[in-house]
Amino acid sequence: MMKFQKGATMKKNLSGIIVFLCALMFFIDFSLASDTVKVITPSMGKEIPLENTAEAVQPIPDPIERFNRFFFKVNDKLYFWVLKPVAQGYGWVLPRSARLSVQNFFWNVFSPVRMINCGLQGEFKEASVELSRFGINTTIGVAGLFDPAKKCFHLEMKDEDFGQTIGCYKGPGFYLTLPFAGSTSLRDGIGSFVERCIVPSFYVLTHYSFPYVYGAEILAAVNRTSLRIGEYEGLKRAALDPYVSVRDAYNQHREDLIKR
Repeated sequence: MMKFQKGATMKKNLSGIIVFLCALMFFIDFSLASDTVKVITPSMGKEIPLENTAEAVQPIPDPIERFNRFFFKVNDKLYFWVLKPVAQGYGWVLPRSARLSVQNFFWNVFSPVRMINCGLQGEFKEASVELSRFGINTTIGVAGLFDPAKKCFHLEMKDEDFGQTIGCYKGPGFYLTLPFAGSTSLRDGIGSFVERCIVPSFYVLTHYSFPYVYGAEILAAVNRTSLRIGEYEGLKRAALDPYVSVRDAYNQHREDLIKR
């Protein structure tokens, strides 16, 4: 009887650990869905464009600003003390052309996310383009390392994610700055979690081991940062309050994507 109870307890603890890891992966998000010039936030999360959109948008609610500012400072230190030095070393080892190929690979991995969200938003032509891009780049493009769909067939990538799909019907909720994940919102955070359920590579990697998932996310973050070193620093130098600048830039960028 005792052995049965211990076994049940172990299974319960294991389930709790798995749930915790899944929740942690939600926080360490690496959305890779745009090829425009962007400023990376001091984190491993979504990127923010340097320029603001021309059209003004409603400010995003920030009811937990003290919490957000604390983690903004944490992410800022992590960027300068860890992520940036690692990215600089990584960039010294790998030439830019190789790093662009790695970026193309991760963009290709997220093609199903963009395709599904195009369909959910009624953009069926764009969904078919994403399907074609995925097929061409996975085969001719050598597992997505190259982008012949754009260069040879002039098929442009459509920047869509589940957060934008929700945004077609609901507002952002409120602003969040999460450790490692950086800028997000309640709406986009939920969207990131849903996206993990529709990315095939997630199931492939987790079938072997969770460390493979973290390794892929760290590689994506380091590679992305190595291509954009200096942009966040420039934004920070120009801003009177870097936290407010990043928050407003994130909100404007996300709302602009939804309106497109």
